[in-house]
Amino acid sequence: MSSIQVADQTFLAAPGAAIAEVLGATNNWRRWWPDLRLDVREDRGDKGIRWTVSGALTGTMEVWLEAVPEGAILHYFLHAEPPTAAKPAPRALAAANRTRRVAGRTMAFELKSRLEAGRPAGVPPTTAPAP
Repeated sequence: MSSIQVADQTFLAAPGAAIAEVLGATNNWRRWWPDLRLDVREDRGDKGIRWTVSGALTGTMEVWLEAVPEGAILHYFLHAEPPTAAKPAPRALAAANRTRRVAGRTMAFELKSRLEAGRPAGVPPTTAPAP
């Protein structure tokens, strides 16, 4: 089992293709995860992306986009280890896990805000990505 384990999900009232377009823009990755180097292991298009992670952590990360009526559920997974040979103290691991959970939520809510902008509640999403 990895020391850093994050699993989260967020509903987005947007089509998977629109989410994938923003998610696939590599310039966003540096902003969302500035201390990680991401290498695409599998670009799954409107179903998400899988990465190999290096830098501040070593492991794998995935955003899986699950199509549902009226949008998609963004599933975020991170399984990684700190680069140090010695196992960090429990408090440090807890803090690192929290930091990574917050980064995942920040990414998900930025996508949600951007792609749902201007859409009244209860109105189906458009098929075009937000500007």
